[in-house]
Amino acid sequence: MSIQLTTLENGLRVISDFIPQVETVSLGAWLNVGTRHEIAPINGIAHMLEHMAFKGTTRRTAVQIATEIEAVGGYLNAYTSRETTAYYARILKNDVNLAVDVLGDILQNSTFDAVEFAREQSVVLQEIGQANDTPDDIVFDYFQETCYPNQPMGRPTLGKAEIVQNLTPELVHDYMKRHYGTQQMVFAAAGNIDHNHLVDQVRTHFSSLKPNGLIDMEAATYKGGDYRLDKDLEQVHLVLGFEGLPYQHPDYYTLSVLSTLLGGGMSSRLFQEIREKRGLVYSIYAATSSYWDSGQFTIYAGTGEDEVKDLLPVMCEELCKAPKTLTSVEIDRAKAQLKASLMMGLESTSNRCERLANQLLIHGRTLSPQEIVQSIDAVGMEDLSRVATKIFRSAPTLTTLGPIKHVLPFDALCNQLQY
Repeated sequence: MSIQLTTLENGLRVISDFIPQVETVSLGAWLNVGTRHEIAPINGIAHMLEHMAFKGTTRRTAVQIATEIEAVGGYLNAYTSRETTAYYARILKNDVNLAVDVLGDILQNSTFDAVEFAREQSVVLQEIGQANDTPDDIVFDYFQETCYPNQPMGRPTLGKAEIVQNLTPELVHDYMKRHYGTQQMVFAAAGNIDHNHLVDQVRTHFSSLKPNGLIDMEAATYKGGDYRLDKDLEQVHLVLGFEGLPYQHPDYYTLSVLSTLLGGGMSSRLFQEIREKRGLVYSIYAATSSYWDSGQFTIYAGTGEDEVKDLLPVMCEELCKAPKTLTSVEIDRAKAQLKASLMMGLESTSNRCERLANQLLIHGRTLSPQEIVQSIDAVGMEDLSRVATKIFRSAPTLTTLGPIKHVLPFDALCNQLQY
């Protein structure tokens, strides 16, 4: 890989990964700005801003923004998460100039037209409604709020309908001016791209951006607890979780291996014991989420109204016995899964671009695949046992949605986990 990094005069970092054997380029702007940087009365404003960036600038109408990239066969999109907002494109190598121009335009010259704003408010409210009607999606919002109650980290990324409908163009524009600066932003590209040419284009089209101070954010304080919503559904959607680890914790890769071992595929412990042997679920998996200063270990399962009474006791049993029953065979298999996923991701320009941006924002540098593989290989059985014991004896969080009358009481769950 040929990775190059340049910092422009205004503080904006430009990083690229040259891949000569492809004909495309993935590129975009990633910002350390997300839901946790909002105060309660404007929850959802970061996501609303992401939508409004595409709704017209001083140089382009909303229609032109939507069609110019697609007219050359490219793709333009964005997303908002709890700590990050990204605006990105994928185009043919000869159309880099156009993509950088469009991205620079929407991030510096958006007009926040009142008519467009009202229309997009309606779109976002429909998006919120759709999420509320998707139980295996919304149950994670309930989980997040239960983990971090009354905190920015616990609020939904989409915002709540009653707040979003009261946002104004002025509020959103002001949020953009205060939060979108060069110290929060990385411009990344991966594909058949010349770094010096990219730097020249970004310098030209992002010249109005100014440096700004680091954004204050409230620390994330994990609490845990129980949230249940009885709803007329065919299944119970359940998330059981614990406090995980932040990005830069020395046990970050240990927890990744543990998560994969327990619930990372069809060969994982939870899948084999709970689905294959007992038939208690159709879907079950484990995952980790990391943030600047906190993290989560989660297990999701979808099960029937009657099966749920057996599901949680079996799940608790598997978690409690894990630290003492790990085997070298399953550890090696989990490591192989993580390393294969890493290497397969290198075949995607989009994946490589996003990885560059996130590594630079989180670590201040790039991590080579070899460095990550070495970190995964260094995880030992004692490390996994120690981390599993620590994680599964911490305060649990349980959220359930659906026909929940047979769900294990929370105090019984805590007792089974020896909490």
